[in-house]
Amino acid sequence: MKPIKEMKNSELAAFIETHLRERGIDVVLSGGACVSIYSNGKFVSMDLNLIDIYLEKRSKIRKAMQELGFNEEGRHFIHPDTDFYVEFPPGPLSVGEEPVKKVDEHKLATGILRIISPTDCVKDRLAAYYHWDDAQCLEQAILVTQAKKIDLKEIERWSKVERNLKGFKRFKNRLK
Repeated sequence: MKPIKEMKNSELAAFIETHLRERGIDVVLSGGACVSIYSNGKFVSMDLNLIDIYLEKRSKIRKAMQELGFNEEGRHFIHPDTDFYVEFPPGPLSVGEEPVKKVDEHKLATGILRIISPTDCVKDRLAAYYHWDDAQCLEQAILVTQAKKIDLKEIERWSKVERNLKGFKRFKNRLK
């Protein structure tokens, strides 16, 4: 196994997720790191948001992370051999008002990476755009859409639920 200092974000996430799963802690990668992975590095994110599916006790997560050499600093976990930092937002695993539809699994040399699907990644970024007018998140949604196959009809349906068809239309127009 390669050392932590040589791991890409996907490899590090898979390494951590596998270690946690062996200790009964179920997490899924979400957020900007998904954009980085799905856009093939066109967007760079230094954080790994591992959604804590079953709301484990922080002390249990802390102990498991310490076993890997990570130390808790505020809400993040850092490791001396990497610039990536890890955060554990509480579940549920959702995008806007709805649960995530699909979690993808990828077998890597460092473990199993569980990550929200490209379509749910786009929804996640659009949720920030819709609710906080975060233009950077709109650009991230576009990057993922350009790099991966996504379900535009599903995103439109979801956008209706989020009461933001206007934002969806801006997003769709930017794709042309």
